[in-house]
Amino acid sequence: MTLQERACRANLQLAATGLVIGTFGNLSIVDRAAGVFAIKPSGVPYDELTPEKIVLVSIETGRAIDSAWRPSSDTPTHLELYRAFDCGSIVHTHSEFATMFAQARTAVRCMGTTHADYFHGDVPVTRPMTRQEVETNYEANTGKVIVETFAIGRLSSASIPAVLVANHAPFTWGPDSAKAIENAEVLEFVARMEWRARVMVPDAPRPDQFLIDKHFLRKHGKSAYYGQP
Repeated sequence: MTLQERACRANLQLAATGLVIGTFGNLSIVDRAAGVFAIKPSGVPYDELTPEKIVLVSIETGRAIDSAWRPSSDTPTHLELYRAFDCGSIVHTHSEFATMFAQARTAVRCMGTTHADYFHGDVPVTRPMTRQEVETNYEANTGKVIVETFAIGRLSSASIPAVLVANHAPFTWGPDSAKAIENAEVLEFVARMEWRARVMVPDAPRPDQFLIDKHFLRKHGKSAYYGQP
Protein backbone atom coordinates (compact mmCIF):
# COMPACT_ATOMS: atom_id res chain seq x y z
CA MET A 1 0.00 0.00 0.00
CA THR A 2 1.39 3.42 -0.96
CA LEU A 3 1.77 6.27 1.52
CA GLN A 4 -1.10 8.10 -0.21
CA GLU A 5 -3.35 5.04 0.03
CA ARG A 6 -2.53 4.69 3.73
CA ALA A 7 -3.22 8.38 4.36
CA CYS A 8 -6.51 8.25 2.48
CA ARG A 9 -7.68 5.22 4.45
CA ALA A 10 -6.60 6.81 7.74
CA ASN A 11 -8.43 10.08 6.98
CA LEU A 12 -11.59 8.07 6.32
CA GLN A 13 -11.07 6.23 9.61
CA LEU A 14 -10.75 9.59 11.35
CA ALA A 15 -14.01 10.77 9.77
CA ALA A 16 -15.73 7.57 10.94
CA THR A 17 -14.93 8.39 14.59
CA GLY A 18 -17.28 11.38 14.53
CA LEU A 19 -14.50 13.70 15.71
CA VAL A 20 -14.66 15.78 12.53
CA ILE A 21 -17.57 17.42 10.73
CA GLY A 22 -17.69 19.00 7.30
CA THR A 23 -14.14 19.55 6.09
CA PHE A 24 -12.79 20.39 9.56
CA GLY A 25 -9.72 18.45 10.56
CA ASN A 26 -7.05 16.47 8.79
CA LEU A 27 -4.58 13.63 9.21
CA SER A 28 -1.08 13.16 7.88
CA ILE A 29 1.40 10.27 7.82
CA VAL A 30 5.14 10.71 7.48
CA ASP A 31 7.72 8.60 5.64
CA ARG A 32 10.94 9.89 7.12
CA ALA A 33 13.15 7.66 4.97
CA ALA A 34 11.60 9.20 1.85
CA GLY A 35 11.59 12.68 3.39
CA VAL A 36 7.87 13.26 2.78
CA PHE A 37 4.50 13.23 4.49
CA ALA A 38 1.06 12.64 3.02
CA ILE A 39 -1.84 14.88 4.03
CA LYS A 40 -5.49 15.49 3.21
CA PRO A 41 -6.16 18.08 0.48
CA SER A 42 -7.63 21.41 1.53
CA GLY A 43 -11.40 21.75 1.60
CA VAL A 44 -12.20 18.34 0.10
CA PRO A 45 -15.08 16.52 1.84
CA TYR A 46 -14.08 13.22 3.41
CA ASP A 47 -16.56 11.25 1.31
CA GLU A 48 -14.83 12.52 -1.82
CA LEU A 49 -11.31 11.51 -0.79
CA THR A 50 -9.28 9.20 -3.00
CA PRO A 51 -5.57 8.30 -2.79
CA GLU A 52 -4.93 10.42 -5.88
CA LYS A 53 -6.13 13.53 -4.02
CA ILE A 54 -3.82 12.99 -1.05
CA VAL A 55 -0.89 15.39 -1.30
CA LEU A 56 2.75 14.49 -0.70
CA VAL A 57 4.79 17.24 0.97
CA SER A 58 8.57 17.52 1.29
CA ILE A 59 9.82 17.70 4.87
CA GLU A 60 12.86 19.62 3.66
CA THR A 61 11.09 22.33 1.66
CA GLY A 62 7.50 22.18 2.91
CA ARG A 63 6.28 22.20 -0.69
CA ALA A 64 3.80 19.85 -2.34
CA ILE A 65 5.34 17.29 -4.67
CA ASP A 66 3.83 16.83 -8.16
CA SER A 67 0.21 17.39 -7.17
CA ALA A 68 -2.65 19.27 -8.78
CA TRP A 69 -4.30 19.44 -5.36
CA ARG A 70 -3.61 22.04 -2.71
CA PRO A 71 -2.63 20.43 0.61
CA SER A 72 -4.48 21.15 3.85
CA SER A 73 -4.11 24.73 5.06
CA ASP A 74 -2.69 23.20 8.27
CA THR A 75 0.21 21.62 6.38
CA PRO A 76 2.81 24.09 7.77
CA THR A 77 1.69 23.17 11.31
CA HIS A 78 2.17 19.47 10.59
CA LEU A 79 5.56 20.26 9.06
CA GLU A 80 6.78 22.06 12.21
CA LEU A 81 5.63 19.16 14.40
CA TYR A 82 7.32 16.54 12.23
CA ARG A 83 10.53 18.53 12.35
CA ALA A 84 10.41 18.86 16.16
CA PHE A 85 8.68 15.70 17.42
CA ASP A 86 9.46 12.03 16.85
CA CYS A 87 6.06 10.89 15.59
CA GLY A 88 4.71 9.01 12.61
CA SER A 89 1.28 10.58 12.19
CA ILE A 90 -0.56 13.77 13.20
CA VAL A 91 -4.29 14.33 13.65
CA HIS A 92 -6.10 17.67 13.87
CA THR A 93 -9.78 17.87 14.79
CA HIS A 94 -12.30 20.36 16.10
CA SER A 95 -13.89 17.79 18.40
CA GLU A 96 -16.42 19.43 20.69
CA PHE A 97 -15.10 19.12 24.23
CA ALA A 98 -11.38 19.35 23.47
CA THR A 99 -12.12 22.44 21.39
CA MET A 100 -14.15 23.92 24.27
CA PHE A 101 -11.05 23.71 26.45
CA ALA A 102 -8.89 25.20 23.69
CA GLN A 103 -11.30 28.10 23.27
CA ALA A 104 -11.32 28.63 27.03
CA ARG A 105 -7.50 28.57 26.99
CA THR A 106 -7.64 25.90 29.69
CA ALA A 107 -5.55 22.73 29.94
CA VAL A 108 -7.28 19.39 30.36
CA ARG A 109 -6.11 18.38 33.83
CA CYS A 110 -4.97 14.88 34.60
CA MET A 111 -7.53 14.08 37.27
CA GLY A 112 -7.46 10.31 37.25
CA THR A 113 -6.24 7.02 35.89
CA THR A 114 -8.27 7.08 32.65
CA HIS A 115 -6.39 10.19 31.59
CA ALA A 116 -3.06 8.86 32.90
CA ASP A 117 -3.33 5.69 30.82
CA TYR A 118 -2.71 7.87 27.75
CA PHE A 119 -1.27 11.22 28.85
CA HIS A 120 1.39 11.49 31.56
CA GLY A 121 0.07 14.77 32.92
CA ASP A 122 -2.17 17.65 31.89
CA VAL A 123 -2.80 18.14 28.18
CA PRO A 124 -1.37 21.66 27.79
CA VAL A 125 -2.84 24.67 26.08
CA THR A 126 -0.61 27.01 24.11
CA ARG A 127 -0.26 30.71 24.75
CA PRO A 128 -2.37 33.01 22.57
CA MET A 129 -0.64 33.93 19.35
CA THR A 130 0.44 37.50 18.71
CA ARG A 131 -0.99 39.66 15.94
CA GLN A 132 2.27 39.30 13.98
CA GLU A 133 2.23 35.50 14.36
CA VAL A 134 -1.35 35.36 13.10
CA GLU A 135 -0.94 37.79 10.23
CA THR A 136 2.36 36.36 8.97
CA ASN A 137 2.89 32.61 8.45
CA TYR A 138 -0.04 31.78 10.72
CA GLU A 139 -0.08 28.01 10.25
CA ALA A 140 3.69 27.61 10.60
CA ASN A 141 3.63 29.80 13.70
CA THR A 142 0.86 27.61 15.12
CA GLY A 143 3.27 24.69 14.95
CA LYS A 144 6.10 26.74 16.43
CA VAL A 145 3.92 27.82 19.36
CA ILE A 146 3.05 24.18 20.02
CA VAL A 147 6.74 23.25 20.03
CA GLU A 148 7.45 26.25 22.27
CA THR A 149 4.77 25.09 24.74
CA PHE A 150 6.45 21.70 25.13
CA ALA A 151 9.94 23.24 25.39
CA ILE A 152 9.00 25.82 28.04
CA GLY A 153 7.00 23.28 30.03
CA ARG A 154 9.76 20.67 29.66
CA LEU A 155 7.11 18.28 28.41
CA SER A 156 7.73 15.12 26.43
CA SER A 157 5.83 14.88 23.16
CA ALA A 158 6.00 11.08 23.53
CA SER A 159 4.46 11.10 27.03
CA ILE A 160 1.83 13.74 26.26
CA PRO A 161 0.95 13.23 22.57
CA ALA A 162 -1.65 16.00 22.46
CA VAL A 163 -2.02 19.75 22.73
CA LEU A 164 -4.75 22.39 22.68
CA VAL A 165 -4.05 25.44 20.54
CA ALA A 166 -5.46 28.48 22.34
CA ASN A 167 -8.77 29.66 20.84
CA HIS A 168 -8.43 27.06 18.11
CA ALA A 169 -8.57 23.27 18.56
CA PRO A 170 -6.58 20.13 19.42
CA PHE A 171 -3.76 18.29 17.72
CA THR A 172 -2.69 14.77 18.59
CA TRP A 173 0.02 12.50 17.26
CA GLY A 174 1.43 9.01 17.58
CA PRO A 175 3.88 6.50 16.11
CA ASP A 176 1.30 5.63 13.44
CA SER A 177 -2.09 6.83 12.25
CA ALA A 178 -4.06 4.32 14.32
CA LYS A 179 -2.45 5.57 17.53
CA ALA A 180 -2.79 9.23 16.55
CA ILE A 181 -6.52 8.71 15.95
CA GLU A 182 -6.87 6.77 19.21
CA ASN A 183 -5.19 9.63 21.07
CA ALA A 184 -7.64 12.08 19.50
CA GLU A 185 -10.56 9.90 20.60
CA VAL A 186 -9.25 9.57 24.14
CA LEU A 187 -8.49 13.29 24.37
CA GLU A 188 -12.11 14.06 23.51
CA PHE A 189 -13.31 11.51 26.09
CA VAL A 190 -11.15 12.84 28.95
CA ALA A 191 -11.99 16.45 28.02
CA ARG A 192 -15.67 15.59 28.34
CA MET A 193 -15.06 13.96 31.74
CA GLU A 194 -12.97 16.92 32.89
CA TRP A 195 -15.72 19.38 31.94
CA ARG A 196 -18.27 17.36 33.89
CA ALA A 197 -15.97 17.01 36.90
CA ARG A 198 -15.39 20.78 36.96
CA VAL A 199 -19.16 21.32 36.99
CA MET A 200 -19.79 18.65 39.62
CA VAL A 201 -16.96 19.46 42.06
CA PRO A 202 -14.99 22.55 40.93
CA ASP A 203 -12.36 22.16 43.66
CA ALA A 204 -11.93 18.37 43.45
CA PRO A 205 -8.43 17.37 44.60
CA ARG A 206 -5.90 16.10 42.11
CA PRO A 207 -4.68 12.51 42.31
CA ASP A 208 -1.29 11.73 43.80
CA GLN A 209 1.56 11.78 41.30
CA PHE A 210 2.55 8.22 42.16
CA LEU A 211 -0.86 6.99 40.99
CA ILE A 212 -0.54 8.89 37.72
CA ASP A 213 2.98 7.52 37.23
CA LYS A 214 1.83 3.97 37.91
CA HIS A 215 -0.97 4.03 35.35
CA PHE A 216 1.08 5.67 32.64
CA LEU A 217 4.22 3.58 33.12
CA ARG A 218 2.43 0.23 33.28
CA LYS A 219 1.35 0.87 29.67
CA HIS A 220 4.35 2.81 28.32
CA GLY A 221 8.11 2.50 28.42
CA LYS A 222 10.55 -0.33 29.02
CA SER A 223 8.87 -1.52 32.23
CA ALA A 224 5.34 -1.65 30.77
CA TYR A 225 3.39 -4.80 31.56
CA TYR A 226 -0.15 -4.00 30.38
CA GLY A 227 -1.46 -6.11 27.49
CA GLN A 228 0.23 -8.93 25.60
CA PRO A 229 3.90 -9.13 24.57
